[in-house]
This record gives sequence, C-alpha cells and structure tokens, in this order.
Amino acid sequence: MKDFFVLAIETSCDETSASIIKNGDTEIGTVVLTQMDIHKQYGGVVPEIASRHHIENITLVLEEVLEKANMTIEEIDAIGVTYGPGLIGSLLIGLQTAKTLALIYNKPLIPVHHIAGHIYANRLVNELKFPLISLVISGGHTDIIYMEKDYKFKKIGGTLDDAVGEAYDKVARVMGLDYPGGPIIDRLSKGGVPSYKLPLPMDDDSYDFSFSGLKSAVINLIHNEKQRGNVINKENLSRSFQEVVINILTKKTMRAVKEYNVKQLILSGGVAANTGIREKFEALCIKNGIELIVPPIKYCTDNAAMIGSAAFYAYKEGITGDSFLNAKSTDKLGG
Repeated sequence: MKDFFVLAIETSCDETSASIIKNGDTEIGTVVLTQMDIHKQYGGVVPEIASRHHIENITLVLEEVLEKANMTIEEIDAIGVTYGPGLIGSLLIGLQTAKTLALIYNKPLIPVHHIAGHIYANRLVNELKFPLISLVISGGHTDIIYMEKDYKFKKIGGTLDDAVGEAYDKVARVMGLDYPGGPIIDRLSKGGVPSYKLPLPMDDDSYDFSFSGLKSAVINLIHNEKQRGNVINKENLSRSFQEVVINILTKKTMRAVKEYNVKQLILSGGVAANTGIREKFEALCIKNGIELIVPPIKYCTDNAAMIGSAAFYAYKEGITGDSFLNAKSTDKLGG
C-alpha cells in the first residue's frame, strides 16, 4: 500500500506547529514555535498576542518542516488541521492556512478535534489496543474517553469547571510561583510532605471532576495561614495539592478501566507530563495488570504531530472538510 503523508497544522493556543506524519504512526518532521516566554510576563496566555504571533510564524514553520522532512508540498497527500476547541483567533490562523493550502494544491482537508489529537499522540509511540480508556488532562480539559475502536469516542466523564491544568496554574499563582505553574508544583512536591489538609474534590460515583473547590480551599488556606502569621511551606503545600489531584484522577480513572473492561489505559495532554501523576498510574496499572501508554513529553504539550496522526485515522473514516469549515472555540468530543 502506498504511504500516506499528512501535513498537519496546530495553532489552538500559543504554539505554532507543523508536522509531516506518515501512515498515522511515523513522524517525518515536526516544528514547534512556543510563545511561552512571551506570555509568561502576563501570567497566562493573552489571546490577541497569541494570534499575532501565529500570523508571524505560520509561514516560517511550514517552510521549516518541509525542509526538515526534505519534501515538497506536492508530495503531501492531505492537509490536517486543528479546528477546535481552543482560542478562536489562534485557531483561525491555522485553519485559514490549511484551507488555502488544500485549495491551491488540491489536497483533501482533514479537520481534527484538539482532544482527538492528544489521544492519538500515543499512536506515534505504541499501537492502540481496543477497547481502551483515555484520560485527557491539560490546561483546558480533564476528560475520560472510552474508545471501542479507532476514531470512535465516547466521553464518559469530564470536568464541570476548571480543568486540572488550569487548577495547577491558578494554585501556583496564589502561591507566588511563575507561569506555567504545573511543572513548578510537580518539582516542588518532590521535596515536600502532605502536611496541609485539603478536600478531595467531587469524590462521588460519577466520572466527572471539579477542581474549583480545591482551588478555593488552597486560596483560603494561604489566607488563613498569613492571618495567623505563619509562613507557607511551598514544598509541603505543593505535595498536599498534588496528592489530592492524583488521588481523584486515579480513583475515577481506574474505576472506569475496570467497569469498561478495557485492555489499555492511555494518558494524554500537557498534564500527562507530570511525573507524580505518571508514577502513580504506572504503579496502579502494574498492580492491576493493565497496559499503560504515556507519550513522551514532546507529545504531551500541543504539537502538530499528534494532529497528523489523528488526521490519518479521521481520513480513513471518511472525515473531510471544505471551504466552509470554521473554527470552534468549544466543541465536544464523543458526546
């Protein structure tokens, strides 16, 4: 069978990325330009600034990835692109670029849901074995997705308010830590003990999550400690917060793994880079005889390689877009 090459574009937030993926599982070349240092001074991503930098970078990124892969656009079989969810201004830059390339070079246009991309990042390193459960944990999402077969998604649970990555960043901010706060809390937690009592959020029989109450509990704890004249031990508070997050994530996810009788659990999204979360899931999966797949760090954060992988499997399912395809700031995956 002839190899199938997808040129993928990802601009859902503050990374401008392009990638060429062969047959859905082989990375030929990827380029990621991050704006993290730009947004760091604001304590978070500023949508207007992100869009402006996507406009400046998108052509450079596309030229670089083709040069890196030693390919021409004529050798590409299809154009894959993130259409949502994400920052609408950022999404539109990538989408308009993809639509233009598809039109000019007469290539199929494949729309990819951002979360589907995170899930298929795992296909770049391992075979997916169905049925499976995917826990998607990022700055904008905390979802448990059931997959019976390729590119069939059923959302069985998700966050009702703050995503887990958003909670990490907000807690880091009130602790006086830099942005992005998730990696810093993860690092600090290794040197601390769980000495601060925090509530286990939404500890019920559902597969949904809620982190706003936990965030508020940390804010109140810090305020009360300051009122008493006590100094917050950042290592201990980081460890206390992270252990509560890990506890609820693993508790609900492992229950889903057992209830749905799956062969494989896969983690995806930026927070899947968290070492504490990885280590706990690894231990639980070994104990329960479940295969765990976690992508390398480079595939956890936003990148076009994951979009290229997902696009290949979307195309096999007959999913294509046209000139009327529009960006969506919010969009459910699997109901």
